[in-house]
Amino acid sequence: MAVTKQQKADILADLVMKFKEAKSIGFASTNTLTVAEFGDLRNALREVNASYTLAKKTLIKRALKDALDIEVDLSDLPGQIGAVCSNDDAVAGLGKVNDLVKSTKGEKVSWAISIFEGELNDNETTKTIAAMPSRETLLGRLVGSMQSPLSGLARWFDAAAKEVESTGKTKVSELDGEAAPAEAKEEAPKVEEKKEEAAPAEEVKTEEAPKTEEKAPEAHAEEKKEEEKAA
Repeated sequence: MAVTKQQKADILADLVMKFKEAKSIGFASTNTLTVAEFGDLRNALREVNASYTLAKKTLIKRALKDALDIEVDLSDLPGQIGAVCSNDDAVAGLGKVNDLVKSTKGEKVSWAISIFEGELNDNETTKTIAAMPSRETLLGRLVGSMQSPLSGLARWFDAAAKEVESTGKTKVSELDGEAAPAEAKEEAPKVEEKKEEAAPAEEVKTEEAPKTEEKAPEAHAEEKKEEEKAA
């Protein structure tokens, strides 16, 4: 069925609007894609606010010129050309189509060129960009990496609560620390205190005075009596 001039004008206006609003545009050769596969692809693209539009190469070329003032030559590309427009995440729409490219090994859909961050990219660069993770994927990885230490902390609290319950304690602070990590149990280095040795006491030698024998008073009295008798 031939396309009328009005239909061509409508398709052109739709492409110009989509190209102006898109954060990235990928172009893929579509060869033997079935109606069911094409429907599944469009549904997947709607989930990330992206679209896939089939159009004649002459209309795509003109729409790019009118919307972005970019000249492209699509005449050498085989089959029909589909334009993938991503409106929120510049990579998300390309990623959805890239999943189909990989699953069909490029036999039904294959990359051609792309416009990313305002620059026209060749086939190899387009493949590289389409294989990059989307913003949603990166955020998911970030959340996962943040949840990992939190999960470990939650497990520690759970183990501590069970320990408190099994030992009859009332608070975690009352535990003796047996469940604490080994590195937390390292003892502080002991400081050896050196005791000052007492200086040896000086030996003081004292000379003993010569002892004199003192006689008791009774002995003196008897000697005096004997002297008086002798006289």
